[in-house]
Amino acid sequence: MHTPRPSTEPLPRDAKEFRPLTGNEAIARGAWEAGVRVAAAYPGTPSTEILENLATYPVEDLHAQWSTNEKVALDVAIGASFTGARALASMKHVGLNVAADAFMTATYIGVNGGLVLTVCDDPGIHSSQNEQDSRLYAMLASVPVLEPSDAQEALDYTKLAFEISEQFDTPVIVRGTTRLSHTRSPVAVGERVVPPPRGFVEKPSKNVMIPAHARARHLVVLEREERLKEYFATSPLNSCEIADTSFGIVTAGTCYPYVREVLPEASVLKLGASWPLSEKLLRDFCETVDRIFVVEELEPVIEKEIAALGFAVSGKSLFPRAGEFSPEVVRAGFVKAGLLPPQPVSNGWTPELVIRPPVLCAGCPHTSSFLAVRAAGARVAGDIGCYTLGCLDPLRGLDTCVAMGSSIGNAIGMSKAGETKPIVATIGDSTFLHAGLPALIDAVYNQANIAVMLLDNHITAMTGGQEHPGTGKTLRGEPAPQIDYAALIRAIGVKWVRTVDSYDLAATQQALREAIAYRGVAVLISNRPCVLDPVKIKGPPLEIVTGQCTACQSCMNLGCPALTWSDQWFEGRHRVKIDPALCIGCTLCAQVCTIDCIKIAAPVTP
Repeated sequence: MHTPRPSTEPLPRDAKEFRPLTGNEAIARGAWEAGVRVAAAYPGTPSTEILENLATYPVEDLHAQWSTNEKVALDVAIGASFTGARALASMKHVGLNVAADAFMTATYIGVNGGLVLTVCDDPGIHSSQNEQDSRLYAMLASVPVLEPSDAQEALDYTKLAFEISEQFDTPVIVRGTTRLSHTRSPVAVGERVVPPPRGFVEKPSKNVMIPAHARARHLVVLEREERLKEYFATSPLNSCEIADTSFGIVTAGTCYPYVREVLPEASVLKLGASWPLSEKLLRDFCETVDRIFVVEELEPVIEKEIAALGFAVSGKSLFPRAGEFSPEVVRAGFVKAGLLPPQPVSNGWTPELVIRPPVLCAGCPHTSSFLAVRAAGARVAGDIGCYTLGCLDPLRGLDTCVAMGSSIGNAIGMSKAGETKPIVATIGDSTFLHAGLPALIDAVYNQANIAVMLLDNHITAMTGGQEHPGTGKTLRGEPAPQIDYAALIRAIGVKWVRTVDSYDLAATQQALREAIAYRGVAVLISNRPCVLDPVKIKGPPLEIVTGQCTACQSCMNLGCPALTWSDQWFEGRHRVKIDPALCIGCTLCAQVCTIDCIKIAAPVTP
């Protein structure tokens, strides 16, 4: 078997240039070096930076765009591939759910120009609504998966993915994880090489998936999977590192450096390609060692393949099926297996971590919206975005949250099922364009009795302030047509449409009451820009006139991080103070103050 450079070895000395890159930056660099011509994505942590970095390369080299959702992004990439251009679609794991319809047919069609999907999973659920393993989609689609273990491999594997795609006529997934995406390490970079143009291939039996064509193409996909297994059996992507043969470890991705840190002398089969798995490759390694262990995050994909070959293998009995791995997690598993001694118990003092609950930013315009829905006594269907934090204390403004764009559909179902409370769906501007529009059309068509709050903060805020069709700018910051939400919503057939300044709490509450009272579909657009992106907004900070504060604590119901407890008391209750460094001067606290003791702070004189 070929043995490539293990990730723990020094970088090659003949490289011309090294750069400190994150995994996402390295993927972008690898795509650029591979000659990618079109790249598209919808932002989603941990994958967002891939397209942001591709957009820094010259526009003459490639077109890079934000798409309205992941399926559109993949469709754009597929279209580019049809013309013979190398194309990339980037997304997080739940984005692949959205793109799955196109993905499952693209595998039958194959490619003309190389087609690569970079899919970043989120073990540990750092910023997602679920935890899933994208290798299962690859198995379903019979699409190969490459799994880098560090940033250098992220660059190299992305370049190789385009070559494999064209060689085997298949889409290819480069699977990242949160840890790979955001960990920085030195990377040897190269030059851009653009392959010769291929041109569109007019072949309806391959490009047009009617049933008669699809039946024949399915057999091609199955035959291709077998050829990929043969290729990966000897590919340098997979390395067999034999040392102590009393046991062996099969692993992939970022688990590999954890294994090497914990057991540096172990025999390891490192899988750079985690699907499809070569039976010969697995069998050859497993027959070399006495005991077999598999270290893989999330699902037991590799473990089940080895067990199916008839080998006794230990994996998820030692290592968790949920959560993100670390050297500590891997060590604990091998301690349980008896390969390592338990670590001695420390007699020293261990600091206790202070848990900081997530909250909306100081001055977030969504705060008043959730105060309004709570005051209305409504049943509230929420959606994906930073405003999902409105479910937490003290706002407690959400009852449900499922997936991108689900809030309006959920609200329709509640209405038709006979929910007795008023029904409100909350959804952000980017999410509305991503997946909310079809549901709103459905609400009008099926005459649901719901109110929709469109929380327009003029940006894709949760993932760091990316542009979308409602911002008037492209990924590269160029001017673009800007969606008129009110006109769009009226065009759908909604009769009751209003826009309100979300910093006007009284107007927001009144408008929501009127929306709820309307029989049919009502849409209230809450209109204020995000306080952080694209620029941080900060007006004159407010302050509390301490002597007047009666410690009623009404302002604390905002959950604003600029509001904290003071060291002064009134009738047995804490008075409140405002942190001027955090306060942006939105005035929401002054609007809810029962005794009017919150004023604009006096300017500080030098």
